[in-house]
This record gives sequence, structure tokens and C-alpha cells, in this order.
Amino acid sequence: MGKFKLFGAFFLFALGVQNHASAAVASPSPRADHIAIHKNAHTMDVSSNGQILATYSVAIGPGGAGVKHREGDKVTPVGRYHIVSRSPSVFHIFMRLDYPNAGDRARFAELKANGTLPKNATIGGDVGIHGAPAQAEWKKIHKTVDWTFGCIAVDDDEIEKVAAMVPDGTIVDIED
Repeated sequence: MGKFKLFGAFFLFALGVQNHASAAVASPSPRADHIAIHKNAHTMDVSSNGQILATYSVAIGPGGAGVKHREGDKVTPVGRYHIVSRSPSVFHIFMRLDYPNAGDRARFAELKANGTLPKNATIGGDVGIHGAPAQAEWKKIHKTVDWTFGCIAVDDDEIEKVAAMVPDGTIVDIED
């Protein structure tokens, strides 16, 4: 009797895995190759071969238009970036961008050299696309105000969809 129960449990497990795998193959997420973030419009377009697959409203940093100058300015950077990694986070999923890029580093060095930025200023990093804040009261309203330190925020269910569509290496263009 014990062997039968063990075999039955294994059979049900195997059947469940097979059904799960079949479901995954039957409905794959579309693959995206580009993300465009429009800061002034507070939108993010996810596209493949020039065709928009999805558009999301976003929250950004409250630092305003233009390029990010330094860590702590709360500006969402402007330029071309790439998704370099993703990980679980207090913001559900964090898809890290390769900020600062070469242009950002050159601009930062120039601003420090000409005295526009203080000598102890740092360029920062950890800019990405992520979900909502962990606090329940913020989840419903987080896209009604710009609150990030320079990141791009969407709802938790939206970051799950984006993460499923977008592989590491995807181009992310951010414009005012």
C-alpha cells in the first residue's frame, strides 16, 4: 500500500508538472526589444520591432526635466540605457539600468571640473524600472505623484508583465 501511495503521489506530481509546462508553452509572453519612457507624459511604451505591445503610466523622480546631474538630485536620467539585471526588491521587482553610461560620466566630470557641482558630489547609480512601494497605502496612489529618486515606477502587476516580456540587454530610451 505504501508503494502505491508513493507512486500515485509521484504520478500526480509529474502530471501537474506536465500540465504546468504545457500551459507555459501554450501562452508565452511576447518578447520586447525596446522600452521608451516619456517623462513629461509619464508613460512607458514596451515594443517589439517597432510595434507597441503595451503602454503604462509611470511615476518618476520629482527632480524635473533634463538630464540627471548627480546622486540625490531626484531627476530621472535622460538618454539611452540598457536593462542589465533584475532582482526581487522592496519595490517588488527591480530591473536595473546601466546608469551612469559614458555620456553621463563625461557630463558629471565636466560639471565637477567647472565648479557647477561640488567636489564631493557623486554620480549615483541604482536607477531602474520597478514596482510600487511596499506600503499598502502607497500602492493605490503611487503613480499620482513623482516620488522616486530617479527610477521609473509602475504597479506591481505591471512590472511582472514587463519583466516577463523584456530580456536583459533591452534598450531603454528615456526622454523628457
